[in-house]
Amino acid sequence: MGQATEDRKARGKSRMSPLYILLVSFLCLLVGVWIGPVWWKFIRPTVKDAYHRVVDPYHRHAVDADQQRAVDAYQDWWVDKFDWTEEKRYWLGVPIWKFPLDMWVYQEIIYETKPDVLIEAGTYKGGSALFFASMFDLLKHGRVLTIDIVAYPNRPQHERITYLLGSSTSDEIFQKVKDSIRPGEGVMVSLDSDHEKAHVLNELRLYSNIVTVDNYLVVEDTTTTSGAKEALEEFLKTNSNYLQDRGREKFGVTMHGGGWLKRVR
Repeated sequence: MGQATEDRKARGKSRMSPLYILLVSFLCLLVGVWIGPVWWKFIRPTVKDAYHRVVDPYHRHAVDADQQRAVDAYQDWWVDKFDWTEEKRYWLGVPIWKFPLDMWVYQEIIYETKPDVLIEAGTYKGGSALFFASMFDLLKHGRVLTIDIVAYPNRPQHERITYLLGSSTSDEIFQKVKDSIRPGEGVMVSLDSDHEKAHVLNELRLYSNIVTVDNYLVVEDTTTTSGAKEALEEFLKTNSNYLQDRGREKFGVTMHGGGWLKRVR
């Protein structure tokens, strides 16, 4: 008798099982239909805003199509009229081949991270090296190692600047850079020399190893040169130590799109 009762219960469960599954599925669908709009309208914006305020306080604000066209037009105008004419921009009287809003971001990073040494690949006439040294003057801490294959005349002399003559990827120069870094020092790197893909990729593979955690490796001119952009993309495919800090592009226009790399591990 007991066995027969158990068999009937089992058959009942078997008959109800598909109906039960269908009912649960229907209920899940109803909940999804109700939760979806609620999530999208109320919860998602709150979570997104909390992320931007807590995790990424420097996020880029979304722009509509008309605003983006205006941003793109300004960027095109800048590249056309100014980017290749360094004599139109100066830092303390020294030509500087940089976009002003990017330099503002540099000073924010330097203040926040306070690196002991900033390595610059691509000195040119020394304007950016002097800018970095000036920031370190204000902080009363830090020094600049700047590298170029040409020693241009009238480069600024400053106690915080050391000039290295040679290729940033040569064994000799890279060894000098490593030897100049003291144990425990925080290191930041700015890459703005030859923008051919092979050269930038080689720089990335070398200098990414000496940037310290929570400091930045900046790949310049990814917006205006295909070589730098392609090298950056290839580098990031195999290196998980860096994250692209898109929050550093908060002004809408940057010459280093995607190139503000923060070392996280």
